[in-house]
Amino acid sequence: MAGEALLDAQRGPDGTLVVRLAGHWNLRTGLPSTRPVEDALARGPRPAAVVFDAKNLAAWDSAAVTIVERISRLCAGVGVQVRRDALPDGLKRILALAEAVPEKEGARAADTAPSLLVRLGTWAIEASAGARVAVAFVGEATLSFGRLLRGQANFRWRDLALVIQDCGADALPIVTLINFLVGLIIAFVGAVQLQKFGAGIYVADLVAIATVRELGCIMTGIIMAGRTGSGFAAELGTMNVNQEIEALSTMGVPPMDFLVLPRMLALSLMMPLLCCYADLIGILGGATVAINLLGQSPTQYWVETFGAIDLVDIGLGIGKSLIFGVLVALAGCLRGMTCGRDAAAVGQAATSAVVLGIVWIIVADGIFAVLTNILGI
Repeated sequence: MAGEALLDAQRGPDGTLVVRLAGHWNLRTGLPSTRPVEDALARGPRPAAVVFDAKNLAAWDSAAVTIVERISRLCAGVGVQVRRDALPDGLKRILALAEAVPEKEGARAADTAPSLLVRLGTWAIEASAGARVAVAFVGEATLSFGRLLRGQANFRWRDLALVIQDCGADALPIVTLINFLVGLIIAFVGAVQLQKFGAGIYVADLVAIATVRELGCIMTGIIMAGRTGSGFAAELGTMNVNQEIEALSTMGVPPMDFLVLPRMLALSLMMPLLCCYADLIGILGGATVAINLLGQSPTQYWVETFGAIDLVDIGLGIGKSLIFGVLVALAGCLRGMTCGRDAAAVGQAATSAVVLGIVWIIVADGIFAVLTNILGI
């Protein structure tokens, strides 16, 4: 995120360790890690001194005081001098006041685990902040789609074609495998139970209805969340780490149009097609069991299948898949665009995109189940 607190440590040509402070430092957004300084002090020869470079420090509060004081204690522990000449005058005055009176022994509070109430409060604050970010992102995506309808969106159609290939043709093997196995499993479980009542013929009905209305779109959505949603998050997160998104904004290119919109369009267009393909593959998996295990003829199975479903069932599954595609694209792009600035953050963004996408899919499917029950569909 633009303006966040950044801390970096590099060896200077004169043997000093230069600690660079940049961005907006405040307690609300959290303290940056002092790990770069710790690693620099632990590796290689001991630096002659530690100096600060605060030219790009835009704003600060007590967070900067805490970090500088923490670095000073690290350096004192290894006998390295700290020079604070380049720090802002206000920050130097506060540090001088803090060090004017020696700290009493045992004055620091012992580290204790936060209470349950503190953990609940922290979780509520983080959830509220995450919800605000998600709502704002959805709003920006909606505005971007509106610019597309007006012909004002700034993106390359070639990028859209590449994402469509990745979301469509390249996803067919895994969609085929998973949905065939799911159809086969549903048919096998149904056959074992229905044979007890001499109703093995209804395996075709069971597989057709379950696949077309629920399993085809849900399994395809989950597959795309794990395959494509995580890919979106990793791609955009890496661009965020390399400051490529900021570069687009500097050049006057809206990142939502150039990066998010093509991915949302591609997944929204491909998900209904993948859902139709998944329905067919799932029914084929059920036919494999019915024909080989129950001795049904292919004609008998297909006649029973087509009698069990209608266009409403097929349309419901396709409509769900369209919504699931939008949710998966939103989850992946949201986590990628709000990713942190290190390698670990990219992995966390990809994992979070998968979890968030699957949760949204299940919640949306539950809402669809309630609505279809009310409407009698």
